[in-house]
Amino acid sequence: MRELLEAVADGSLSPATAEAELMGYVTGDAGRLDAARQQRRGIPEAILAEGKSPEQVVALAETALETTDRALVTRISDRQFDALETSLDETAPDATLERRGSTVRVLSADYEQPSLAATVGIVTAGTVDGPVAAEAEVVCADAGATIDRVDDVGVAALDRTLDQVDRLRDADVLIVAAGREGALPTVIAGLVNTPVIGVPVSSGYGHGGGGEAALAGMLQSCTVLSVVNIDAGFVAGAQAVLIARAIDAGRN
Repeated sequence: MRELLEAVADGSLSPATAEAELMGYVTGDAGRLDAARQQRRGIPEAILAEGKSPEQVVALAETALETTDRALVTRISDRQFDALETSLDETAPDATLERRGSTVRVLSADYEQPSLAATVGIVTAGTVDGPVAAEAEVVCADAGATIDRVDDVGVAALDRTLDQVDRLRDADVLIVAAGREGALPTVIAGLVNTPVIGVPVSSGYGHGGGGEAALAGMLQSCTVLSVVNIDAGFVAGAQAVLIARAIDAGRN
């Protein structure tokens, strides 16, 4: 305790970082950031940008960067991203800003990228599934897993899937995103001995549209797979990371 107080007093430690060390979280005007989640759960807290103002997104991202050396932001809009980029140019000019789809990762100059001896295969049925898959990909890459991205192998032309079977079997864990009737994860799970995480995507229209048919189909799968909620790319990525980390520990 005394060392933390002395570090704050001499300016070598910020009050927010000291609060994170003592409490595990940091409270600011934009909300409370769970700065200790990485140590407690193995997955950092993601900042859900959807429904927040650009100022709130910036404040939370900068708090995460200050206390954990990186920030992970999901469902970010162009307006929010522009505000974050502008603010970081002033407050953290040495930080690295990476964007993939609507998911952003901010890294401080002191951040040490972890590495896992495990490969996560991320599979999409079609182009529309890309943004959800990208969210999962950023989470897995952030944890240091090797990513193998396999796109546009939907069951409407099953040969596309079968052409990739050897590649899919090489992965340690698979995330499979599909909309419409959501058949792809079920088919792939019957072809591999790898854990499969199905992600229903809110594509499709009419009866069962918006991802509902895909979710129901995956839940009713006769092959063994796990299923997350509709468009829940972050959750799928986090689950894959926990599996990949266990595999890495076994190999090392």
